[in-house]
Amino acid sequence: MDETYHERTGEGQVLEQLRQLKDTALSELQGLSSMEALDKWRVAYLGRKGSLTVLLRSIGQLPTEDRPAAGREANQVKLLLELEHREKAEGLEREASLQVLAEDRIDVTLPGRPAELGYLHISTQILREIYDIFAEMGFQVYEAPEVETDVNNFQLLNIPPYHPARDMWSTFYTTRKGVLLRTHTSPGQIRVMREFHPENIRVILPGKCYRYEAITARSECMFHQVEGLAVGRRVTMGDLKGVFTNFARKLFHADRKLRFRCSYFPFTEPSVEIDVDCIICGGNGCRICRYTGWVEISGAGMVHPQVLRNGGYDPELYSGFAFGMGPERIAMLKYGIDDIRHFFSNDLRFLQQFA
Repeated sequence: MDETYHERTGEGQVLEQLRQLKDTALSELQGLSSMEALDKWRVAYLGRKGSLTVLLRSIGQLPTEDRPAAGREANQVKLLLELEHREKAEGLEREASLQVLAEDRIDVTLPGRPAELGYLHISTQILREIYDIFAEMGFQVYEAPEVETDVNNFQLLNIPPYHPARDMWSTFYTTRKGVLLRTHTSPGQIRVMREFHPENIRVILPGKCYRYEAITARSECMFHQVEGLAVGRRVTMGDLKGVFTNFARKLFHADRKLRFRCSYFPFTEPSVEIDVDCIICGGNGCRICRYTGWVEISGAGMVHPQVLRNGGYDPELYSGFAFGMGPERIAMLKYGIDDIRHFFSNDLRFLQQFA
């Protein structure tokens, strides 16, 4: 078959159209200088309605014997244009990146921006203040775990499973039997006594506690507590009153009024609750003090003889006092905060006041 006959056939026409399309497309591609123009070029030649796509569809109308050669040539042209398109796109992206780097070049001789320092949460500030006051009185800080056993949290503190006093602590239990999130820091008393026995003890045990309670202006389901414990020979209720009076005067100022009320806790005997006159309302009555003029800051008492035995101490020879207080409630009194929910709501407008 001579060349003249070949060019007169449909196959020859398609091959000629493919060569012309390829030359035209490559020539236009070289002159493109933006990603927008490159995308228009892709749509014009390789898109669903592009010139090459239309030409590929026309191959199906050729005689059967002419289709293989025309199809091979069309696929080669398509692959070539796609390859050239990718290389052109990469080149334009490199040029754009270099231009951005040139325009946004950093002058390393300029002074750097000052780094902003963080600040302590108000609860942490109060806790540290409490640590300092009790450190002056010879108390050490002892940290106990937040995940406790039912034995330490209740049973060794005179609260067996059937005891009605358990209703005082709405408890978060875990899926493991006998394991819970501690409801108070008091189980740390057992750990301290068993670790330091038979030495005298003077420690505070700070940490988080968890109770399944309704969240109100006065209560949270997660809160901090500071437990205190002193064990030795001839420790009396007078020692407890002296320690707490000194603590309150250093924290709230010397003119604060304290009162000790009889109360009940299973792990102390006798038990008291310690109140301070409400700083927020000046004793006139508000929702924080429940309109009594007084706010409880601690529950306390002499360590129950059975708790001393559980800790390894002979109550005939040793005695001790214990107390527990809430730092958030103390901060509310000290700074006139009327809602405990502010502490953990992550509102920077509130937290930054104590930066």
